[in-house]
Amino acid sequence: MRIKNILVANHHLANTGGSETYTYTMIEELVRRGYKVEYFTFHKGEISNRIEKDLSVPFMSGKKYDLILANHNTCVNHLFEKGFIIQTCHGIFPDLEQPSPYADAYVVISEEVSRHLDKLGYNSRTILNGINLNRFKSIRPVKNKLLHVLSLCHSEEANVILREACNKVRATLLVQDKYNDPVWEVELRINEADLVVGVGRSAYEAMACGRPVIIFDHRQYYPSCGDGYVKDMLNKSIINNCSGRFSNKSYSAGDLETELKKYNAADGNYFRKFAEENLNIEIAVNKYLDYFHAIKKSFPGYYILRLKKIWKTRRLKKK
Repeated sequence: MRIKNILVANHHLANTGGSETYTYTMIEELVRRGYKVEYFTFHKGEISNRIEKDLSVPFMSGKKYDLILANHNTCVNHLFEKGFIIQTCHGIFPDLEQPSPYADAYVVISEEVSRHLDKLGYNSRTILNGINLNRFKSIRPVKNKLLHVLSLCHSEEANVILREACNKVRATLLVQDKYNDPVWEVELRINEADLVVGVGRSAYEAMACGRPVIIFDHRQYYPSCGDGYVKDMLNKSIINNCSGRFSNKSYSAGDLETELKKYNAADGNYFRKFAEENLNIEIAVNKYLDYFHAIKKSFPGYYILRLKKIWKTRRLKKK
């Protein structure tokens, strides 16, 4: 089946965040390939405005789509009658990231999330977070000596001990807080630093910019933890989406000082190469499309199951 039109959905597109940037990047790549793309969200704002203005992609107007790529179960529940839906689950804790029974297929961004869905009875395919490597790249080489550290952490608790550690190694701490001071061009901030501290997509974007990374943060939905200076255990850390939950180690200021002292400017090339081989959005989109075509080819009877699911849902709603 030739794909003609695609809908990309995210629960909120009001402010800068991980799934919002992911949605923008996915749409950007699909548009580059010439697909007719529209988007859907319950909450418009800065990112939806960028999607419309920068990418010339409109809000949902169609009744049916050949393929719907949806983040968050709320989007799946709202859109499943409009076409074949692949739901991407980005985490194991947030309610929005739990799989919807109305999706036709499931993509997860780490082995950890794959195991979570498996326990819930859902098969899935793992596709790592996709990064636009033409946007996230090194535009300023790192220094041989560690001078500037950028924190992309989500809490002041994390930054307090990180600041103490930076003082010990005589490095300046830069802080980019997406909640209090959100910026879209975070790649420019990353390029101001020699090393970046963060987790998840923040860490991946830093790697793409050729920056050595320390995996560490303190977030609302799980306590302070990390994998530290991640070069020698990146393939392990990525099992848990570089969230820090692989090692699940709690870091003191002294511990972080030790990790900062592992800095090696040459490691930036290692991280960039890893991003090119594993995090390229072009590769990720290929995997999504291949997954879609493989399902359609191996399971032609899915249309009947989809119709039955729709009829059943409509009956339940009438009751």
